[in-house]
Amino acid sequence: MKPLPCVLTIAGSDSGGGAGIQADLKAISMAGCYGASAITALTAQNTTGVTGIEAVSPEFVALQIETVCSDIKVSAAKTGMLFSAPIIRAVGESLKDKDFPLVIDPVCVATSGAKLLKDDAVEAMKEIFPLAELLTPNVPEAELFTGMEIKSREDVFKAIEILLEMGPKAVLVKGGHFDSVAATDWLGIKGQQPIPLMQQRVKTKNSHGTGCTLSATIASGLAKGYDMVTAVRKAQEYLNLALRAGFDLGEGSGPPNHLAPMLIEEMKQGILSDLHEFGLRLECMQGLNELIPEVRMNVSAALPHAGDINDVAAFSGRISCTRKGEVMVCGHPEFGASSHIAKVLLCARKSNPQVNCAAGLRLNERIMASVAECGFVEAWFDRADEPGEIPGTEENTLEWGTCKAMSEHPEPEMIDVVCDSGAKGVEPCLRLLAKDFEDMEAKLKKLLAAMSG
Repeated sequence: MKPLPCVLTIAGSDSGGGAGIQADLKAISMAGCYGASAITALTAQNTTGVTGIEAVSPEFVALQIETVCSDIKVSAAKTGMLFSAPIIRAVGESLKDKDFPLVIDPVCVATSGAKLLKDDAVEAMKEIFPLAELLTPNVPEAELFTGMEIKSREDVFKAIEILLEMGPKAVLVKGGHFDSVAATDWLGIKGQQPIPLMQQRVKTKNSHGTGCTLSATIASGLAKGYDMVTAVRKAQEYLNLALRAGFDLGEGSGPPNHLAPMLIEEMKQGILSDLHEFGLRLECMQGLNELIPEVRMNVSAALPHAGDINDVAAFSGRISCTRKGEVMVCGHPEFGASSHIAKVLLCARKSNPQVNCAAGLRLNERIMASVAECGFVEAWFDRADEPGEIPGTEENTLEWGTCKAMSEHPEPEMIDVVCDSGAKGVEPCLRLLAKDFEDMEAKLKKLLAAMSG
């Protein structure tokens, strides 16, 4: 087996396991690299705060670095909490002749608000910036090192310019502190215009250790030979997924879920198996043919932290029926198999995260009367209201319409069906929403019972 690239993390220990050395090693492992470490300080902390810090002597920090590098080929390194000027200078001296890329995460304050950098260390930190392939400050850190306030895009550009003059080859100003729908990180590389790198913002209180996770993953990408932009983008994608899969741990700010990619692979197999079994039950469901539209039916199921259509499974060949009413599930369960019903489900989940399944059904007066009889909550959209700037593909129309219907409803979490009456050449359809396969099966049977009653 080919040896894994080694990434050295030089940072503090987080006894709560969410940030620092612990977060770095988890992220490095998930990125497919081998993690080595040099610990700069011990912290007593949990999700609510830091109760104590014990610094390691500068000499021993240097000894850790030199001992690792003398025996193990290091392909990249990163720094996190360096705490004091003597430790920073010891790290700088140990790395001055390095032949691998270094990512400096200039950690100053913990997520909980605890100060992690002594006052006399700010100037010392600037002294090691020239060693960095990449510097990754958040907005408050960038303000601290540049001495300017950052409120606008122009401020970010100016801050990047000032920071690049301090010696790093590239600067990534992390935009998590900005109040915006998307989280935009700005990557500035010497001799180039800053590049905006956007990710969907994740609404979560569990953000402890995000900076550590991002910088460790970027360092891992550089260790694997990625160019800077690719390394940053892949790290952003990983962190975004880990945040979406984050969990409550203790009473304060929990960590991203570093194991999310591995856990999701396991979940995928479970969903595909459950969808296959559900398809077999659909083929035996009496009267289901009356709910299958001319464009055929499909059922989708989303991963718990679905972000795009590749996180949503459906039948690759849809569900059809014969003239005799025999239901046939065509193809097989596959992620990314149907962009139409996947877009519907992803939009529904924005308003109601409890929705994990969706099915496209026929819409006519008899079916709608049965929907009302079942007490299903309806939401509607009119294709005539679609803005002209929306590209005219069916999947984009369904995405726009579902989002509009859900967001304009006073109780989106109660919606069972999203309906549209079609248009010229477009068949009317309804999309049945459900929490899981069991809920979907119960709703379909209830609707069929009402139709036959």
